[in-house]
Amino acid sequence: MYTQSLSSSGNFMQEQDLLKSILADLRRTSREYTTATTEASCPTIRRMFNDLTNDTLRLQGELFNLMQQNNMYSVSSKALRTDVDKQLQSAQQTQQKCQQFIQEKNTQSSPYTQAPNVPQHQPSYGNPYYM
Repeated sequence: MYTQSLSSSGNFMQEQDLLKSILADLRRTSREYTTATTEASCPTIRRMFNDLTNDTLRLQGELFNLMQQNNMYSVSSKALRTDVDKQLQSAQQTQQKCQQFIQEKNTQSSPYTQAPNVPQHQPSYGNPYYM
């Protein structure tokens, strides 16, 4: 028979430990949904995983804010805005190079050339849960 060990307060785990576990699961889930989004070839399935990713990120952000307000989660030191801008600029340059590479490959004649089967992903800048 299953028995459950209880802490001194009668709960299975302390609230802070439980919330940290849920927060970690939300982070893991959002990574898995992101992978599923990038692997999906059907636009409908891709959209579904994209929506699930966004919902999971929203929940993760809300839980993080709740934990932070209740002093259950300490935040690492803040990043300098210049460092963030530098990383963003580097990522944008990489994205531009990738798009140029894809355009070059798409314009070359090949018997195996095929148009993409999903629309181009639009960046979601400004989402408060990404920083």
